[in-house]
Amino acid sequence: MTDCFVQTSDLTFVIQPWINSFENLVAGFTTNNNGVSQGYFSSLNVGLHVNDSQADVVKNRELVAETVGFPLQNWVCSEQIHSNKVEKVEVNDLGKGTIDYESCIKGTDGIYTTEKGVLLTSFYADCVPLFFICPEPGLVGLAHAGWKGTTLNIGSELITEWVENEKAKLDSIQVVIGPSIGNCCYEVDEHVYKKINEAFNSSIPKNVVTKKENGRFQLDLKEANRQLLINRGIKESNIKVTTYCTSCHPNLFFSHRRDNGQTGRMMSFIGWRK
Repeated sequence: MTDCFVQTSDLTFVIQPWINSFENLVAGFTTNNNGVSQGYFSSLNVGLHVNDSQADVVKNRELVAETVGFPLQNWVCSEQIHSNKVEKVEVNDLGKGTIDYESCIKGTDGIYTTEKGVLLTSFYADCVPLFFICPEPGLVGLAHAGWKGTTLNIGSELITEWVENEKAKLDSIQVVIGPSIGNCCYEVDEHVYKKINEAFNSSIPKNVVTKKENGRFQLDLKEANRQLLINRGIKESNIKVTTYCTSCHPNLFFSHRRDNGQTGRMMSFIGWRK
């Protein structure tokens, strides 16, 4: 069965159903291959906040920009603090966080835009990348959902922004859940379990959490986000989920857990070409 993410170069995957359906859309996820970073960050690290060489990261971003056909000066990056804050991106935000971390949009984990010529970006090494699109009125968005962002329901926060402020209709919103750590590799403690339980009002759906004999829990963050999106009113048929686990594929992805925190970052990206 074909995954909703299809590798089209050594550097990137694209979201196949959307690329085929929406003209002038750019949307996908980077690999960890064919960059210039060294050591723990070998080789396509695109995260500026992990103590890699800034020059190497910018070069890696330039390689991605060339591959996807979207110039670096038209990218926008957010700080990503594991919050549920969502910000609308305008043309005057172009370039924020692209060549230095200090200029990124502060205190934000969700970004969206209606503008053409803007590439939204977000950075990962196990957390869940959420991609959003609503063809009318031409909205695209990204949200960064680790366990904290998931329990704070950042996906629903972005959807609420669209419905209340951008005239989006719930049944027109489509979501893709990208590569992240899978339940196969993600064991969590009682504290995280309780936060997940609270997010679902003590009614965690089947397959989100499995209790282990050691008293800990296997958590499926992708499924948790899917179920929270369904609870928010997104049609189940409008949500696609990748099968890729970042921890299981060292030849494709960085993984914070697998690599004991000494690792780089991949990037989710989405935008409309002019």
